[in-house]
Amino acid sequence: MNLIPPFEFQRVVVAPWTTELANYGVMALMSFLVAAACGLVGNYLILRRMALVGDAISHSVLPGIVVAFLATGSRGTVPMFIGAVGAAVVTTLLIEGIHRHSRVKQDAAIGIAFSSLFAIGVILISLFADKVDLDQDCVLNGELPLIPLSPSVQLWGIPLGPPALVRMAVVLLLSVVGILLFYKELLVGAFDPGLAASLGFRPGWILQGLMVWLSIVVVSAFEAVGAILVIAMLILPGATASLVSDRLGRRMVLSVVHSALSAVLGMHLSVWLDCSPSGAAVVAGSGLFVVAWLSGPHDGVLPRIWRRRRTLEEVIDPAEAEDYPGSGRVIR
Repeated sequence: MNLIPPFEFQRVVVAPWTTELANYGVMALMSFLVAAACGLVGNYLILRRMALVGDAISHSVLPGIVVAFLATGSRGTVPMFIGAVGAAVVTTLLIEGIHRHSRVKQDAAIGIAFSSLFAIGVILISLFADKVDLDQDCVLNGELPLIPLSPSVQLWGIPLGPPALVRMAVVLLLSVVGILLFYKELLVGAFDPGLAASLGFRPGWILQGLMVWLSIVVVSAFEAVGAILVIAMLILPGATASLVSDRLGRRMVLSVVHSALSAVLGMHLSVWLDCSPSGAAVVAGSGLFVVAWLSGPHDGVLPRIWRRRRTLEEVIDPAEAEDYPGSGRVIR
């Protein structure tokens, strides 16, 4: 029994872009939109050392979804989205309130907030189990393969694509516009809130605005990648870009490039292994992170080893190099 199926070039590489483009093209595009939107916001979370806030939000949307269903009696997209965003905003406000008004540090506040809200959601489901029908696989892994099957949104008679795809495209577009408009405020607020205050900015408002938008991005991505994998989409593009460049603008561009490569490579990986497309995209993104970690120009493992060897060659006399077995002396 082969654990890894045979690699068929026609089925894995050619078919997704030809005969199966209607399905795999939409899935790859959706995966890119999710990763790009999450990655752009994730750069600021990494700078602020708040990467786990996305994980907290992805878990705490559960009570918001349940409350929205109980209040409206509908499982439609709009009430579910409003309930999830409301729960996400409450999560960010609760984290910040605990951190600011107590001795509890931010990481502990994150754990308290998301575990408490998630537990409330579990209790609500247990109390109203006969009324609420939640697909566990959807919650954990998303419904990326089902998105191409949704009816297309029409604008003036022109088909734009499935609703989830259109919504995620709008979120990404607004994310780009917001970053361009408030680039200076977000940059200064992330690096030095005290400096931001001295320049006339309001670091508290900047943080709250970032958290609200993070909530919208996470909830919009929830349908495609689920609660578990969205945290990887928030961290991997920005973390990979940070190993390649130390300038925020370049990191943003590299995050988008990472998102595109993750989407395409993940799609082919999922076809080859017949596995979850969202999970495959994260695995592909992790592979790109490992490549940057090993070969990044600033902090890459291999360049650091090479620089260390060059330094030893310069400071150690060749005649004495045999006394330093790890010096990397070149024998001519």
